[in-house]
Amino acid sequence: MPRDTASPDPNVLIRFAAAVVGMLRPHSVLDNLTREVKAFLAPTAMAAVALNQQGEIESASGDPHHPILATPLAAALRTGEPQQGSGAPGGAVLALPFRGRQSILGAIAVAWAGDLDPTTTLAGLAAVAAVALEGARIVEAADWHREGWEEALDSLGLAICILDRGGRIERVNRVFAGLLGAAPAGVLRLPWAEAIPTDWHAGIRAALAGEAAEARSGDHTVVVSAVRGLSSGREVLVFEDQTERRHLQERLLQSEKLSAIGQLIAGVAHDLNNPLTSVVGFADFLAESADVPARIREPLRVIQQEAERASKIVKNLLSFARRQETRQPAALRPILEATVGLFRNNLDVEAITLTLDVAPDLPDLDLNPTQIQQVFVNLIQNAAQALAGDGQPGTIRVSARRWMSGAMVEVTDTGPGMDAALATQAFEPFFTTKPEGQGTGLGLSISQGIVKEHGGRITLTTAPGEGATFTVELPGRVSAQAAAPVPAESVPMRPLQVLVVDDEPHILHYIRATLEAWGHRVETASDGAVALDRALTEDFDLIISDLRMPLAGGREFYEALQERKPEAAQRVAFSTGDTVRGDTLDFLEAQGRPCLQKPFSLAELRQILHDAAVR
Repeated sequence: MPRDTASPDPNVLIRFAAAVVGMLRPHSVLDNLTREVKAFLAPTAMAAVALNQQGEIESASGDPHHPILATPLAAALRTGEPQQGSGAPGGAVLALPFRGRQSILGAIAVAWAGDLDPTTTLAGLAAVAAVALEGARIVEAADWHREGWEEALDSLGLAICILDRGGRIERVNRVFAGLLGAAPAGVLRLPWAEAIPTDWHAGIRAALAGEAAEARSGDHTVVVSAVRGLSSGREVLVFEDQTERRHLQERLLQSEKLSAIGQLIAGVAHDLNNPLTSVVGFADFLAESADVPARIREPLRVIQQEAERASKIVKNLLSFARRQETRQPAALRPILEATVGLFRNNLDVEAITLTLDVAPDLPDLDLNPTQIQQVFVNLIQNAAQALAGDGQPGTIRVSARRWMSGAMVEVTDTGPGMDAALATQAFEPFFTTKPEGQGTGLGLSISQGIVKEHGGRITLTTAPGEGATFTVELPGRVSAQAAAPVPAESVPMRPLQVLVVDDEPHILHYIRATLEAWGHRVETASDGAVALDRALTEDFDLIISDLRMPLAGGREFYEALQERKPEAAQRVAFSTGDTVRGDTLDFLEAQGRPCLQKPFSLAELRQILHDAAVR
């Protein structure tokens, strides 16, 4: 091959350089290079390749596998040095690498025939191609880093907003754009005060002054802080969306309030149960007496009814506040009657009529009574709130009938109803149509969960202007029905020696008078310590002991008696007005002893005596 004495063709170099300025794709650079070489040289064969950052061919132009070109092209890529050779008779081959600052970016191989020596021109073209390819690689790396940065920021749960020195928005992530309800590009270059809600401005200014601050806009609550770039002067605003956390805190607070109310109800109910026991007991006792004057029988009957009414209200409150974890055979009618009784007076004031219709053939079901009552409390409460929001008098009808082997209960209201879209969301957690602060949106979802745990289901039928009907279907019992107990009053009873333990003098008086009137012998004790001394020294057929007493309680008395005179402990029956606290229920369940729940009726007292007499 003749020695290269030719000068580079300036037109070729200028034209190629102008064409590839700003090109960001390697194959475009190679295509332009191939076109220029063919135009000035008319080669017999040529190929150009570009490498990626891993040293692999990512783009090619021409035929890199041509038998004349493949070997010198591979050698130029491997060594980074020009490679010369001969081609067809009278022809030559030249392969030149594209040298970057730190690596080989690719190479060109050309075969031609004739006297022209294009070495210098080809070397110039290779140098220009190397600059263009390195520029494309730098831009590619920058794009990769930018995309990685944006992907990282978008994956954060925090909202990020970067401000330039002038306070204009330079960059944001998707979380921030989502807070504003705008596309990321739509807020760029805007002053932050124009793009961000006015309600947040005070909080942002505090953050820019170096203090973390809270900002609120409508339903959104965010905590905003700022970080200043030391060299760039940029401000990075970081927003942490606290909306859901605040909602959860509010719901937790509401739950704690409800729990506190439940404890208050339990305490008040317990304090009411003791005087109610005396009132109910003496009313029953006097009603059974033959020597009560006729003129006071009607007032006595009223006392009985009102005392029983008060007793029922207290029991309903205790039942609602009580936590029960296990299911038991239970009738649905008393649960529905108790639930309706909780609402009836308040609804009458609001001109809402609440009716209950229970079929007589309802079977007993395996239920957790407290949980099932909670379901119907939620359904009636929702219906009442729908009617109250409508501002018109209305009706809530609760009906129960047999369904297969179980029961079906429908709660129907004449309220405004719901459209299909709202109805499909009715059972979703935290969904509510009530105004802020009037509901947590958990009632129906909790009710659905309870019914599903019982093997049943809740369905909703509604339409705008046509009210709503919630249907609860509960399966029948799996276990067999228990035999009904024999009424105690139908069995003759021998006289018993009875010890009654209670710190309430009126209860001691009532029980003693009643039992002595029935022919039994009675002794009393006002606390567990006195009761223990008597139970250890005397034999009793039955010991009726209150659980909660100020000195020594029934639990301590029973445990001491069980240790020192176990046969006497087997004759203990408890009485208590505290059936809410978990430790009380656990104790009663663990001992398996009979228990009179205050206020108790004469029939319940007779049953305890009957059971003691037949032992």
